[in-house]
Order: sequence, then structure tokens, then C-alpha cells
Amino acid sequence: MWLLLSVCVFCLLGCSEGQDRATLWRGNDHSGRCQYTFTVPSPSETSCSPTVSGGPEMEGLKARLSLLEVLVARLTGGEIGGPGAGSQSQAGLQEALTQAMGERILLQGEKEHLERDVEGLQRRMEEMRRETERLQSRPCYPQHPLLPPSIPLQDSGLRPAGGAGVLSHLVSRPGRQWDTGSLRDPAWQYGGNPVLQELKAEVTEIPAPSPEGPEDSTGCGELISIGEPVSHRKADSIAGKYGVWMQDPEAVAPYGGKMVWRIDTVGSEVRQLFGYEDMDQLSKGFPSKVLLLPEPVESTGATLYRGSLYYQRRRSRTLLRYDLVSESIASRRDLPHAGFHGQFPYSWGGYTDVDLGVDEQGLWAVYSTNKAKGAIVVSQLDPHSLAVKRSWETSIRKTSVANAFVICGRLYTVASYTAPNTTINFMFDTATGQGKEVALPFRNKYRYNSMVDYNHAQRKLFAWDNFHIVSYDVRLGRQ
Repeated sequence: MWLLLSVCVFCLLGCSEGQDRATLWRGNDHSGRCQYTFTVPSPSETSCSPTVSGGPEMEGLKARLSLLEVLVARLTGGEIGGPGAGSQSQAGLQEALTQAMGERILLQGEKEHLERDVEGLQRRMEEMRRETERLQSRPCYPQHPLLPPSIPLQDSGLRPAGGAGVLSHLVSRPGRQWDTGSLRDPAWQYGGNPVLQELKAEVTEIPAPSPEGPEDSTGCGELISIGEPVSHRKADSIAGKYGVWMQDPEAVAPYGGKMVWRIDTVGSEVRQLFGYEDMDQLSKGFPSKVLLLPEPVESTGATLYRGSLYYQRRRSRTLLRYDLVSESIASRRDLPHAGFHGQFPYSWGGYTDVDLGVDEQGLWAVYSTNKAKGAIVVSQLDPHSLAVKRSWETSIRKTSVANAFVICGRLYTVASYTAPNTTINFMFDTATGQGKEVALPFRNKYRYNSMVDYNHAQRKLFAWDNFHIVSYDVRLGRQ
């Protein structure tokens, strides 16, 4: 075998111009077998062709490898488009991140509000269930005859749906103005007797003075009625779903009584106070002043009085007086024992534990304490030091009402924040220390009223109803 291979080799060499340029090598391979190799230089080529050394495939591979190296360098070094473009890209990414974080905070605040809304609705449903059971178990007794003695009840065509013998809940006190709508109670069935129709006509035509007395357009008195809501502006973003808007009833220079102030209260760091020259500029959305409060605001309980903004500091029972002229905190004080940040809010939630307001008699705080067991406490405050001058504890729970306001030293509560046609359902008089149930119609036009405050200079209620800034005229009786 070896001999034959040698002969072949020498034959090949003999064919190569007679020169011995071949090289023979003998050795074992990796498996231990004997292996012969030899090399013969090319008789005509001085170097290998491009196909052997690389060729187009190798050049293409090198190009792709170079491209990958460039991409890796750009990704790791952040230099897409050159050094200037890298810094611009980083700034753009940072701005997008900041915006996303802001939106996340707003959505988180909205989620918390909605969760509290659900809890408030559940509590309200439970209270309504208990009230329904109480009313069902209470017997109906006659109070005053609705019909003249000459008209027997059995001939009038009136029949109670529940089988009772009288119309006690349709009876009015002597002298009260009849409301034709009150005669249309779905709990009663009308027999269609002509006598009833005649009687209704007579009732609606009888004039009668209000039991609260004539309206007083200049001084104080008990609340008689509330007008229809008037819309002034709708908020532009989610931050304005809840808020507070104010006019100073006793304004001081440099801001006059026409100046309107607004705070959007959705968010975790509410600090912006917007000022408008008048109601017209508010409706157009053109603020003339924007102030950044030094400490964040908690919910919708702020108020304005004699050149100062009064508000509750976020996550605390601390009250702050912010002077609009010096643009600084003028005084601060903790409201003693007041619940805060969701302990005793209104039924709609929103951390409305402390609600500040102003009336003809000064500055008030509406809140609750553990000692009061959730019942509303109303306190009159010193407008300079924020010290409590006097306090009254009422008999109505704060979480059972949607909002509250003070007029002429009397506290009034709103029954619902979502029902389009609700009532002012309770009044507490600080002059006598007595409270009573009332039923004054009140409209939530946009069905989510998160703020109701009284302005005695305008003789109006200011409210924030589901993104909408609205106001109501009020009528007061004589003292």
C-alpha cells in the first residue's frame, strides 16, 4: 500500500517539471489510525483565488457583523443619531415617564374615590333598608282632616293603597302653601270622584303665607327654599371631577369681591389655586392669577374669608390660613380630636372629614370626632388664630349626609349627592342648640355633587357637581 502510494506520488512529481516540490507526512489521526498526507505547490498560481480566501459571502458576513457592532454600540452607549440625539432621546423618555407617572397618580386617586363611593353607597343602602323597615312597622294615625266636615271621606273617592282610613301624610299645617305636586303621591289611589277634582282645584287656588314668614332679602333668617342650579363652567380634565370654587364675601385689597378662586382637588398633591377676575373670565377659562400653595390641600372643604384661604392640610387635622396678599401661611392649628383622611367623611367619600365654611356670623368647621361617635360637630373658629370659640354636637351622623353648609348660624345638611331630586333634610340651630328634620327640595343636576358652600354676600350656594361649577339662589325667612 505504501509502495503504491509512493509510486503515485513520484509519478505526480515527475509530471511537475521534474522538480521535487512535494512534501509527504505520515502520522496517526485522533482515532489512532495511520494517515498519510502530502502537499504540492501550484505550478501556475502564485496566490489563492478570492473564492478560497473569502469571496462575496465573506464580505457580506463582515458587513453584517459591522452593522451589528454599530447597533450594539448605539444601544449600550445611548448614542442613537449622534451625541446630541442621545441627550434629546433621554429627555424625551424622561418627559414621557413623568407624564405617565402623573397619569398613574390621577388614576390611583380616582380609584380611591370610586372605592369610597362604593362604601358610601353600601352604607346608604343599609340605612335606607333600616328606615324602610322602621316605616313599615310604624302605624299610621290620623292628624288633621283633609276634607271639610260636610264631605264624608267615603264619598270623596280617596282610598289609601294600604287600607288606612285617612290621608295623614298629605295633610298640611294650617296656613301652609299647598303644592299640587304633593297631591300626586304614588302610594295613594284616586277613585276619580268629581268631588275630589273640585276639592283639588279649591286647594291650589287658596293663597296662604309661608309658615316661616315673609322673605328677608337683607338680614338673616331660616332657609325657605333653594332655586334651580345655574351652570357657569365645566372642568377640562379628570382633575376637575371634584373641586371647590369661592368668592370672598368680605374681600380685601388687592382682590375685590368679584374675584373668583378655584381648586381642582383630584390628585395626591393638590396645591394650585386659580384666580379669575370675575365670573365671565371663569366661564371662559382665563385665569389671571395662579398661586402654588406651600402645603397640599385635602379634599373640597376649603373656603375664602377676608383675604385668606382656609383649608385642611393633606392627611392631617391641621387647619391652615393662607394669606393671599403675602402668599404665605399666616397661621396654623390642629382642629382638636377631628377625624381626618377618611375617618368621618360625607357619604360620597373624598376625604371630606373637615368642611370649612363662612356665613354672616364668621368662620365655621363641620367635622366629627371619636367622642361624638361619628355625629356631626359644628364649631365656630377664630378667623385669625383658628382657635375653636365654641362647639355643638348634633344628632345626625356625618357619613349619612352628602354635604353641609351654614347659613345665619344654622347648619343644613344635603341628603344625597347623586339623586337628581333630593332634599335638605336636617337643620341645627346653634342659637338654641336644637336640631330638626326638614324637607327642602334640592337638585343635583349632574348627579355627583361633591361641594356645597354658602356665600352670604351673593346670597347663593356654590357647588361643584360632577365637573360642573354651579350656583343656587336661596330665600331666607325673617328672624
